Amino acid sequence: MIIAITRLPEKAGRDRASCEQYGHSCRIVSPLIADVYDNQIQAFVLEANRGAFDCIFFTSALPAGKIAPLLATDARIIAIGPQTARMLEKEGLNVETLPTYYSRDFVPYLGDWIEGKAIGIPRADVPNPTLIQGIEDAGGTVYEYRCYGLVPTHTPLDLQGADAILFTSANSFLMAVWEKDTAIIPIAIGDITADAMRGGGVEPEVVGDGSLAGTLEALNSYLNRKRA
Repeated sequence: MIIAITRLPEKAGRDRASCEQYGHSCRIVSPLIADVYDNQIQAFVLEANRGAFDCIFFTSALPAGKIAPLLATDARIIAIGPQTARMLEKEGLNVETLPTYYSRDFVPYLGDWIEGKAIGIPRADVPNPTLIQGIEDAGGTVYEYRCYGLVPTHTPLDLQGADAILFTSANSFLMAVWEKDTAIIPIAIGDITADAMRGGGVEPEVVGDGSLAGTLEALNSYLNRKRA
């Protein structure tokens, strides 16, 4: 099966290898491009390296790749997903990987430790009020650095020959230009993306656990059920 994956090229990482592992091939299609804010990255690194943060939370591989080579801190570093963790670890940083693929689980993961701590978050220029409120309610102080913006391409996605389209975020669905009535399997990487798709009139036939591997497992289970 050929899967069109909506992903920033900078974040594609091991997507092709992962798809091959599950018996599929993929094509990266990008409804968005990244506009990197170098001044915010520099500001974050300066603060991190002077010890301003007790903990740094990387919610995406893109800022991890930009910041990791410049980072020299004793702060606790937490990443979402193995790809983001790899970006950090290859620079010799000690990294904890969140056991789920959702930022909403950051506060439960830290538990009582978070009280009184300064949390630095280098992230996309996309609001995440649930995460911020959760940290503040737990007694932490948040320092957000919006290190890149997501700019819609407004270009129709190249779905020629694709059997499925896998949306990797709510924004990648909301900003995508594509023919929704085409005979292609719509897939959501997780429940937040699935909710956005349903709100936009598209029912995902497969919903993953927030990771590409988990989504491909769910896809193969779905295909096996259809064959049966």
